Amino acid sequence: MNKDLIIGIVVSLGIHATFLGAFNRKTPPPAKAAQTEEAVVQFEMPPLEEEETEQVEELSEEVVENIMAPPSLVDLPSVVPVNAFTQPIAPPPPPGFTASKGAITIPVTKPGANFGKGISNLFNIGDLDQQPVARVRQAPTYPYDMRRAGINGTVVVEFIINTEGDVIQTQVVRSSHREFEMPALQAVQKWKFKPGRKGGRVVNVRASQLLEFNATE
Repeated sequence: MNKDLIIGIVVSLGIHATFLGAFNRKTPPPAKAAQTEEAVVQFEMPPLEEEETEQVEELSEEVVENIMAPPSLVDLPSVVPVNAFTQPIAPPPPPGFTASKGAITIPVTKPGANFGKGISNLFNIGDLDQQPVARVRQAPTYPYDMRRAGINGTVVVEFIINTEGDVIQTQVVRSSHREFEMPALQAVQKWKFKPGRKGGRVVNVRASQLLEFNATE
């Protein structure tokens, strides 16, 4: 056998053996990653307090009696004695008694009896050469109850105008309702005039005025 042929066969077998060994070599498995264990810390919870249960009191079915009784009117006719409408006469003041300056005196004479007494140079309005001229005339206040009831009325007031043009005295001559008298007097007392004249000089004048109360106005 040829020597060169033998060498070629040996070399060929070596090469094949090398390739086969390389393919059959197993790849080593990868190293396992180190598993890290996580430490879990458990906290100890405080003990829970027991909830107190509220006790609900049951409503009593007892009926409470009303001690305070409502007032009641007795349907019995009241007897009014006759002397209840009489007023005893006040005794006269003792001798030497003088009333204070601030005291209010109520006249006991009839209206018009002494009206204008003690005023000198007093004339009726019809006797003047020049009659008074009104400067301020305030309307009377209508009584509330009379207006609400729709009641109309009239009042005739007599008054005296002095030399300054002021109203110094007033009185009611006649009226349809007494409720209108006081408002009429209070209004006339606030009136102002240009004084009347007699013989070229100012004088005191006695005059009268009709005041009407109309609920629709």
